[in-house]
Amino acid sequence: MAENGMAQEMTPLEKKICEQIEYYFGDHNLPRDKFLKEQIKLDDGWVTLETMIKFNRLSRLTTDFTIIVEGLNKSKSGLLEISEDKSKIRRSPSKPLPEFEEYKTSIKVRSVYVKGFPTSATLDEIKDWFDENGPVENIQMRRTLQRQFKGSVFVVFNSLDSATKFVETPGLKYKETEMIILFKEAYFQKKAEEKKQHKAKNKKNDKEQQKNTQDILGMKSFEERTECLLKFAGDLTDQTCREDMHEIFSTRDIQWIDFIRGAKEGNILFKTNAKEILEKAKEGHAGKLLLRGKEVTWEMVEGEEAKTILKKIIEDQQESMNKQRSKARRGRGKGRGGKGGGGPQRVQFQGKKTTFEDEDSDGIQEETTATSPKKRALEEIGSGEEPAAKQSKTENEFGDQ
Repeated sequence: MAENGMAQEMTPLEKKICEQIEYYFGDHNLPRDKFLKEQIKLDDGWVTLETMIKFNRLSRLTTDFTIIVEGLNKSKSGLLEISEDKSKIRRSPSKPLPEFEEYKTSIKVRSVYVKGFPTSATLDEIKDWFDENGPVENIQMRRTLQRQFKGSVFVVFNSLDSATKFVETPGLKYKETEMIILFKEAYFQKKAEEKKQHKAKNKKNDKEQQKNTQDILGMKSFEERTECLLKFAGDLTDQTCREDMHEIFSTRDIQWIDFIRGAKEGNILFKTNAKEILEKAKEGHAGKLLLRGKEVTWEMVEGEEAKTILKKIIEDQQESMNKQRSKARRGRGKGRGGKGGGGPQRVQFQGKKTTFEDEDSDGIQEETTATSPKKRALEEIGSGEEPAAKQSKTENEFGDQ
């Protein structure tokens, strides 16, 4: 940088330009950015400004080489060098990238989960808020599969001290909303515990429902329940339905009706002795039990036939309850913002996929698409940036991965 860089003040635009370009070449982005890594191999680390202004977020700030060079000349970071003809830039050889494992460990302790932003908030608005609360290296806007911002971010601070200070500052607000703030590790531990509790609760509910099924269908007294079965058959109309049985017999006496509309026969499982209930019903209907005006044969079922019918009723009841539980769970998942539940989810991409391990303790990996430099759709999980038409786009622009 220029010798007089320390004496000059940056304009707001120059500050944004420097932050953006230094992010591209920074420790967090450069190891993940396939396109930029390919470029720096071509000319001893140098990348032309002509190439740099094709990066979306930089091009939105300026495409004027003079303004870019002026801003970088005033930077105090010392991260970048400018070529003598002022047409190229590169990361200073005196500031090599840290070892991967070392850096992975360092950002793990500097990463923070922050929730409370409106879903309409932009990356620039969020970044401006963080600029007031501590310097950061990266902001990852968490999104649903439908690309909707979830109102929470993962942010990497430039030091453990600044991250700790931020987390321990009480009552931080975004506009009027008090923020939920946790170290990223603590957030994943909390979510893992919640998932564990949710799983245990579902398991308990499943056992209770299974027990209820067993109790309702009499699995504990399987042999005894055969006397609760009543079989019926006749030239039934296609309109005959279960409600017709409920009209003949007291609903409180019926546990299960094994009948499909259009069939000519079926079975009823009662809570108590079927013969007694049948006789009582006949007394109430002048000795004749008709279904939609059709005569019906009513008979008790015994022996192996009764056991077979009971087994089928038990299976049907269990299947019905399983479907109800599955439907309820799908409903809860949709309520959390998408199919299959919440939490961070993967996005499907086209093109050859390369995987870079994220610093997340739970093994979540970040994925990018690696296609030709001419046509790249490099959107990492969480990116809210739209690729520019027929332009190369850096995989991870400032803070929005």
